[in-house]
Amino acid sequence: MTHYRARRATTETYELAEGPVWDAQRERLLWVDILAGAVLTGRLDDDGITVTGSRVFGEPVGAVLPAQDGRLAVVGRDRILLAGGDGSVEPGALVVAAGAPSRANDAAVDPAGRLLVGTHPFGDGTGPERLVQIDGERVRVLDDDLLLSNGLCWSPEGGTLYSVDTLTATVWARSYDVATGATGPRRAHLTSQELVGGMPDGMCADTEGMLWIAFWGAGEVRRFDAAGSVVDRVAVDAPHTSSVAFAGPDLRTLVITTAREGLDAGQRAAAPASGALFTVEVAAQGLPQPEYRAG
Repeated sequence: MTHYRARRATTETYELAEGPVWDAQRERLLWVDILAGAVLTGRLDDDGITVTGSRVFGEPVGAVLPAQDGRLAVVGRDRILLAGGDGSVEPGALVVAAGAPSRANDAAVDPAGRLLVGTHPFGDGTGPERLVQIDGERVRVLDDDLLLSNGLCWSPEGGTLYSVDTLTATVWARSYDVATGATGPRRAHLTSQELVGGMPDGMCADTEGMLWIAFWGAGEVRRFDAAGSVVDRVAVDAPHTSSVAFAGPDLRTLVITTAREGLDAGQRAAAPASGALFTVEVAAQGLPQPEYRAG
């Protein structure tokens, strides 16, 4: 097992940084500060990440993904927002019914350009939460019995979808037909027996098909092999590690988002880097980020 230690990569900190994505077409990093409703852009440098832009949407934003038409697919409180570089915003597919005690949360694009989005309890909401697939104008429910839908990723060939339900400490797996978007029955891939310490949050896969999972409350990212064993660990100087992604031209830099949310004054003082982004070079390579096929 290899033990890594991530280094702080941004001077800026965020209340709830999430959803790092490498936009290879434009050689930039994208992420969100969920509760601030902000989409951030940054440049990956040798010594860290330089923030190059911020755009606030006036509502919680769960994720951001590059779209094939050059816009950004921003996951708003209840629907997808298609944001143009000219400041325009076009409403897209509805994910959460108006007034529901949930908000849209983590999202990912499948290898064919469909968008998958999960939901998160909001305010006094207690679920159940959903995972949906957006394919053009069609919104299809994949799960409707989750407690908190979080990280999403696919196996290297696209034939398996992995999804996190944070509050049950479960990583689900199911077969996935990239050509049609059809899915098979889900099965528990990792459970609380393997996911000990902290809560599983954001997730990505590498070219070997192994899963890298950020653990909220543990200050750590763990790499799991197909048998469910931890084969690598990344220590992070922030207890609330929220998500993880591979970035850079060679997709060998691991970018980790963290949060200040949920930490009291003493915990924030003890971990002043909480809310920053971190990076680490690892002996693995990530998978290219597909772009969302809007419309």
